[in-house]
Amino acid sequence: MNTAFFKVDPRLEQLSDKAEQTAAVAFAEIERITEFNQQKVLSAYIRHRVSETHFNPTTGYGYGDQGRDALDEILADIMGAEDALIRHSIVSGTHAITIALFGILRPGDTLLAATGAPYDTLEKVIGHAEPSAGSLAEYGVSYEQVDLLKDTETPDLEGIQAALEKNPRIKMVHIQRSRGYCTRPSLSIQWIDRIVKAVRAIREDVVIFVDNCYGEFVETREPNEVGVDLIAGSLIKNPGGGIAENGGYLCGTKECIELCSYRMTTPGLGREVGASLGHNRSLYMGLFQAPHVVGEALKTAVYAAALFSELGYDVSPTVHEKRADIIQTVMLRNSDGLIAFCQGMQKGAPVDAYVVPEPWDMPGYTSPVIMAAGAFTMGASIELSADAPLREPYAAYMQGGLNYHSGKIGVLLAAQSMLDAGCLNL
Repeated sequence: MNTAFFKVDPRLEQLSDKAEQTAAVAFAEIERITEFNQQKVLSAYIRHRVSETHFNPTTGYGYGDQGRDALDEILADIMGAEDALIRHSIVSGTHAITIALFGILRPGDTLLAATGAPYDTLEKVIGHAEPSAGSLAEYGVSYEQVDLLKDTETPDLEGIQAALEKNPRIKMVHIQRSRGYCTRPSLSIQWIDRIVKAVRAIREDVVIFVDNCYGEFVETREPNEVGVDLIAGSLIKNPGGGIAENGGYLCGTKECIELCSYRMTTPGLGREVGASLGHNRSLYMGLFQAPHVVGEALKTAVYAAALFSELGYDVSPTVHEKRADIIQTVMLRNSDGLIAFCQGMQKGAPVDAYVVPEPWDMPGYTSPVIMAAGAFTMGASIELSADAPLREPYAAYMQGGLNYHSGKIGVLLAAQSMLDAGCLNL
């Protein structure tokens, strides 16, 4: 490799070359999936007759926004859903998930988390851990949880079925596709299909909801295509392609999307209001670019797995494991190694590379968090970033990379930073 512009130890350069050779087979599979998904997106754009008029902005109430409404149809087509909502006004993935939860659940209903504890930022939304103003709990929605099987860290299908048989008030089954801040495997579409079949064997009436953050375009199928009723995600992750500056989406059955639209705006108005304010072009372009950008992020993740495996660290997924999201976990064993890793990755960012990340008490999280993120869009997880709570097992959760070649340098500089800090032995 050539690192003429960066100071990298020659021993790390040699390991980098070896890591790329190890990753070659996985790279080829990523290219196959990327090509399939890019063709799927392109064909949807052509089929729905996208034109420059769809990029025209609207203001005020936004009645009759053709570009906004057509993009809903295109996203539903791509995701294999009956209907969709994609909006710049959804501020985050957590916001999109909250719209789904409050759109479907009513007082007296129960939410069943089928894949263990949800992501940290949902704790206050659900209100199950402690009292939280405006939470589901405050509105009389109960919560139950089925933990993963301890030996395999996979969903407990029998436990899910038992919970459904025991409590007829369960209205929604929540599945988190990505691992969040834990080391369990992310869920493949095949696993989601198994959960859907297990749920439907007991109950046909419950809404199966998937938090799809970080998982879009990683495989050739999406959760709606295996019978999931509703999914949600963020546009500054995979489906925004690094171009969308904000936003989120929901895809699902017509009934679910209609209910969610009333929570997104107001009952009676739903999806008919909400001006695009000139955001349509970036949403269209970002969604079009998404399969390619996700492929680049996956290559960056596989490279990181190969390099840090060579350095003697446990990683998840491993180089040749099937991937269900863009997240790469590296177990760094202690806080010093974790901090050095994130600080080194920041040095490879195109924006704010001079900044030194430090742990802080981030709102919505229960432990201090360190985040490396030098992004063109603040908080964009499809751009190369790494973050982690400072708690055991001191795992760095790395994701993103708009292009592999810059992502590779970021990973390499993370290793160099650990070497400089005395946290890495070669």
